[in-house]
Amino acid sequence: MSALLLLVLVVGLPAASLSAGSAMYSSQMRVVHTQSAQRHQVTASLIKDAPGGTRATRADDRQKAQVRWTEKDGTQRTGTVRVASGMHAGATTWIWVDGSGAVKGAPMPLQSAVAMGWLTGGTTAVGVATLACAARGGMHLLLDRRRYAQWDAEWVLVEPLWSARFRG
Repeated sequence: MSALLLLVLVVGLPAASLSAGSAMYSSQMRVVHTQSAQRHQVTASLIKDAPGGTRATRADDRQKAQVRWTEKDGTQRTGTVRVASGMHAGATTWIWVDGSGAVKGAPMPLQSAVAMGWLTGGTTAVGVATLACAARGGMHLLLDRRRYAQWDAEWVLVEPLWSARFRG
């Protein structure tokens, strides 16, 4: 039984990990390509000052602010984005918008797709190894119970013969 479980680990673990990891990578790459095709960057300018300019703020503190930008076709648009605290009206910032002009986040980077593939493959490997170890432990438990039951049944037959020897 241990040989079968070892075979599952040697053959099944890499196969399951690679297939799960590559499936997740392919799925995430479709998202990367779709988002990259649907979104583009534009330069937007703040309509009014962003909150947080007077108080002490962290360098990475970001606040919501209204911005205005011009689409490629000349259409003026406005939206709300997060900008660095304390930015003044008229300051410019890069934002991501989709084809309809709605403000969106940046497209998913390629590194995220790679990381998700590795994470899924690694998690699958840990899961397969855990299941194989649990199956081995369960098999040992079941086999030991069966052996103990057989020994008990045999002892019921043999014990009277042995104990009669010592009664003398």
